[in-house]
Amino acid sequence: MNRNTYIRKGEWMELDTTAVAAETGAAPLETGAHPHHVRQWLQSLSFFPDKWLGRLFSVGGIRWQGDALQLLAFPAADTDKDAVYRKAAAPTVMAAPPVLFEDDFCLVLHKPAGMPVHESHPGHTGTLDEAAARHALAEGDPLPLRHIHRLDEDTSGPVLYAKNELAQLLLDEAMRDKRIDRHYLAVVRGRPTRRQGTVDEPIGKDRHHSSRRIVTSSGDRAVTHYELLERWGTASLLRLQLETGRTHQIRVHMSFNGNPLLGDQLYGGDTRLIRHQALHGESLAFPHPWTREVIRVEAAPPRWLSELKEKLAGTAK
Repeated sequence: MNRNTYIRKGEWMELDTTAVAAETGAAPLETGAHPHHVRQWLQSLSFFPDKWLGRLFSVGGIRWQGDALQLLAFPAADTDKDAVYRKAAAPTVMAAPPVLFEDDFCLVLHKPAGMPVHESHPGHTGTLDEAAARHALAEGDPLPLRHIHRLDEDTSGPVLYAKNELAQLLLDEAMRDKRIDRHYLAVVRGRPTRRQGTVDEPIGKDRHHSSRRIVTSSGDRAVTHYELLERWGTASLLRLQLETGRTHQIRVHMSFNGNPLLGDQLYGGDTRLIRHQALHGESLAFPHPWTREVIRVEAAPPRWLSELKEKLAGTAK
């Protein structure tokens, strides 16, 4: 859908129904039509999820303001009841992660290593979810933010948030359909036997260690593509692409491949030069919930990556 087919007015999306009909080939919508008929017309566009339209209809979120059709697309979060927003309102010295992309529907933040995406127990603070809510409060636009994917606490890189239910439904669907593309940089021990390759091995829980995942025939299918970029002394810099999104997937697959990530003690990595897994989300690409155009964002390599390169070069002398 073209960006010019709507105007945001606070919590409401004002649709240009004439432009929408022309773009989709739908029949024109009669001005002032009953919300039930408007809902049927919106369903005929095959653009909006039925679940979302049903919820709008049930809460009176379809209305006419004069000749303009409005949909309740951007309702504010209840900041008094939302635990993350309550934490975000408290004073903090936590640095704000850089914003890599933002509009009415999406927010992408550059998560630093050492910051968890979400709380692991009640009262847990210092998360990226909290930072996203604090950013929304500062912008005066506290929408119900929801992360679409996650990164391990010690992995840096871009994390995508939906800013409303419509975006969340469509981005969750894109995630399930593997239309969200993620590339990573990793420093691993040794060198893969091939410059390019794919690890296609199922991953499941390790019943002997609650935090670990292992390659097991009873696990879920997991596919990781890798490419050798550079040799750094006794280690290698790889670019990796995820086809699936299993917990610890890159870490498990690289360890299984005989090339554990440096710093990744849980999966056999050497921690002498770096104290966390040497993994960085390099880029993220996703279909925009409204325009369907592919949005690509890149996260600049973190300082620890260049510092690790220097250390490895020194050990090779």
